[in-house]
This record gives sequence, structure tokens and C-alpha cells, in this order.
Amino acid sequence: MDSKVNVLATDDHTLFRRGTVMMLKTFPEVDRIFEAENGKQALEIIKTEPIDILLLDLEMPVMDGWDTSKKVLSKHPHIHIIMVSMHDSLGVISDLIEMGVHSYLLKDAEPEEVQKAIRSVVNNEFYYNQLVAKALHEKVRIGAVEKPIFHERTDLTKRELEVLGLICQELTMKEIGNELFLSEQTIHTHRKNLMRKTRVKNAVGLVKYAIQNRIVQI
Repeated sequence: MDSKVNVLATDDHTLFRRGTVMMLKTFPEVDRIFEAENGKQALEIIKTEPIDILLLDLEMPVMDGWDTSKKVLSKHPHIHIIMVSMHDSLGVISDLIEMGVHSYLLKDAEPEEVQKAIRSVVNNEFYYNQLVAKALHEKVRIGAVEKPIFHERTDLTKRELEVLGLICQELTMKEIGNELFLSEQTIHTHRKNLMRKTRVKNAVGLVKYAIQNRIVQI
């Protein structure tokens, strides 16, 4: 992460929201921090302030995280959404990720994971933790998404498979480059080729492809 980001913490519970703000102030990559107590208020702030990251509670009065996400993804696609909730329903999580939400954290997540999620969604557009992995894997298992396309795997080079596997291990493009002794730009090229060959549009699609084709095991 080369530059600092502005974060909007949205939660109707004042104590939790203020605690989140205090935590965010300890992250060196965070510049300005804003607060909202529901989705409607968050959307008003987004209209006038340069928000990069939206930390969004799922269940809130007035406008919940689900409806807020839909509006933000539609009108402000540059904003990265990290949903935060006490609920671990795999079906809800997979639906939110497929909608376009960039990650999902439980409210008891450690500050280190929140920081890692912020860095990852900015650098890689997606933070793939074990909870999200289980949700996507379960959706594939019950056949709620398209069937595996094993014949396309032969089109991926050994290096591309290595890059894909490391993407699924939550590494940033820079970290993958260091791991494979390649430049960050080369890794971005491999990622672009992976998306073209697998016919997906983003990192979420790559992770789903890897799960479907058993390139990664959960």
C-alpha cells in the first residue's frame, strides 16, 4: 500500500463503532476516519468525503449493510467494502461476496486481521480469509454455482497456477512477487492472464475458480 486511505466505520452500536475508530487510529495506513450509525448516513458521507474503505455492519436500523452495499457497489465502485458482523452464516457470506463485497469479518476479529483486510482489499481487491473460503467452498459443494470447468485448467501454465495458489493464500501482489522472485508488475500480468483464461472479472472469481477446480483445498 503506497498511500494512506480514508475509512468510514458504520455501525449502529456506538460503543463498538468508537472502539473501531480507536483501533483504526493505530493503523499507519489509515489517514482520515469517518463515522456513521446506519447505511443512509454512510451514503450521505460518501457523497461529500473521499472514502476508500467502508467498514460496514450487516444489521442496522434505517438501512442495513446489505442494502447499503448494493447502493455503494452501484454508485461508488471505487470504494472497498469490508462487511463486519457477529453472524457466521456461510450462505449470507457467499451471497455478499458474490454481490461484490470485498471481504467479511466477524466482530471478534483481531486488530491484526482488520489491518490485513484493509491492506488486502486495497492491493488485491479482495481479502480471502478462512471464513470466506468456507462460504465459497460450501456454495460450490452444494452446486449453487456453475459446474467446474476442468478442461480449461490445461490452459494455465505452471507459473500461473503458482500465482493463483498464492492469491488464495491472501498474499498481495508484492508478496507473491517476493515469493516467486518476480517483479510486482510481472505478477499483475500473470493475474491479468489468469482472469482472461478463466473468464472471470476479479479476485473473487479467481478464488471461486480455484475452489471449483480443486486447485486449493479448504
